[in-house]
Amino acid sequence: MADVNRGNRPLSPHLSIYRPQMTSMSSILTRITGNALIISVILIVWWLLAAATSPAYFATANGVMTSWFGDIVLVLSTLGIWYHFLAGLRHLYFDAGHGLDIDTAEKLGWGMMIGSVVLTVLTVIVV
Repeated sequence: MADVNRGNRPLSPHLSIYRPQMTSMSSILTRITGNALIISVILIVWWLLAAATSPAYFATANGVMTSWFGDIVLVLSTLGIWYHFLAGLRHLYFDAGHGLDIDTAEKLGWGMMIGSVVLTVLTVIVV
């Protein structure tokens, strides 16, 4: 076997030269928010089933959902819903053949990020 000096080589060549791009980050975040929303739906279904089961069980579920933990989960869920919604609109725009150049795609990615935060803040203020 050849004597190879593995200590001076990077793990992978692309890790030393790759720069994360808005288009790839927004795509990854869309997948993450989609999967995270499943957890939120499970919590909300648990809360609804507890309401249908008994007052004592509902008090437990409602205590969790109205605690600081529940507030954080619901606000982050709202952020995820808005982000995922805006990503869907961007995807429809791409499907129509528009905005496929890099500059427009990056602007739309930033628009999704900023728009989801603004819409979440407005939702929290209104609700």
